[in-house]
Amino acid sequence: MNVGVVGAGIVGLAVAREVARSCEATVTVLDKEDHVGAHQTGHNSGVVHAGIYYQPGSLKARLCREGVALLRQYCAEHRIPYDEVGKLVVASTAAERPGLRAIAERARANGVPGIAELDALGLREVEPHTVGVAAVHSPHTAIADFPAVARRLAQDVTETGGSVLLSHPVRALRETASGVEVLAGRRRLAFDRLIVCAGLGTDTVARMAGAVGDVRIVPFRGEYYALAGASKDLVRGLIYPVPDPRYPFLGVHLTRRIDGEVLVGPNAVMALALEGYSWSDIDLTDLRRILAWKGTRRLAAKHWRTGVREVLGSMAKGSFLAAARRYVPELTRADLVRTTGGVRAQAVAGDGSMLDDFAIDVHGRVVLVRNAPSPAATSSLAIARHIVGLTSVLTR
Repeated sequence: MNVGVVGAGIVGLAVAREVARSCEATVTVLDKEDHVGAHQTGHNSGVVHAGIYYQPGSLKARLCREGVALLRQYCAEHRIPYDEVGKLVVASTAAERPGLRAIAERARANGVPGIAELDALGLREVEPHTVGVAAVHSPHTAIADFPAVARRLAQDVTETGGSVLLSHPVRALRETASGVEVLAGRRRLAFDRLIVCAGLGTDTVARMAGAVGDVRIVPFRGEYYALAGASKDLVRGLIYPVPDPRYPFLGVHLTRRIDGEVLVGPNAVMALALEGYSWSDIDLTDLRRILAWKGTRRLAAKHWRTGVREVLGSMAKGSFLAAARRYVPELTRADLVRTTGGVRAQAVAGDGSMLDDFAIDVHGRVVLVRNAPSPAATSSLAIARHIVGLTSVLTR
């Protein structure tokens, strides 16, 4: 069997590796960029989520828990940096205690090990410079080098006889009676099956496949500051707020990275292009399509106040500082330095709701990963196994 995978991010490469291993297929990965992990894989905080947030029984909950174990083992086998620094979810006021309790209950329902509910003194034992009225501690939440994982997965693909074709944008495709024909760059390729893990480019490839569907990708930019100098020592691991249950975003948090840097962020502002990494990145074609989607307009109508706050906060360093000082009050304005951010490919339904769970569709001989935001990197090896299961159904 000859299988094509669109997207050389961590999910696409994990899928390609799993297809080659499990199906004894020849696999070709296609990506428009000149290196692997160019977008969401290479622009995130590197957190390996333990599964504390997700609705029990959801794909996110199941694949995150499976994915953590697989990723930990994979990193150990290939000597890729992986460190269980632990996470605190902190309630800064008594009003947040019910939300914190709900997180602890979800974590235990999902089988997350080592979960502990801490009082104000207990959280200071874990993070001495952090304040709050209570916290949930997840000691096995980790950090890893996701770009290094992606590079190793790409090597696995080539070592099993597959190909990773970079600088090969998918320009057209069509399904035939026997498979899928793809025009990538200047090459015409034929596959028995095509698996689309295109992230921000999902809608573009879905239109080519005639599988527009009832959701669209709306890009949300997450901006970060980094702690400078000795202020990095104020954070040992990961410090998160109690999230707002209305949104799939986790709020501004403090994240120690595998390289020793500590990030403050992200916020969540709608980008003005699918790859809109800054306010100056504007693509009018992308923007027209994003705004033409009824789901975008309904989302804006429901949450415009939050949107305005996020935009204003994007332009004000003080908003990031205030969010960080809520938990680590010793931080000062001079401790925060602007650093690079990322863009999240968030699927939005026609009614304006943001999809929370992973979403994977089968359309003839094409498998489309419609929604794979965080914790997709954590879950990537488990997502790959799940997709191979879907693909095997097609080959019976």
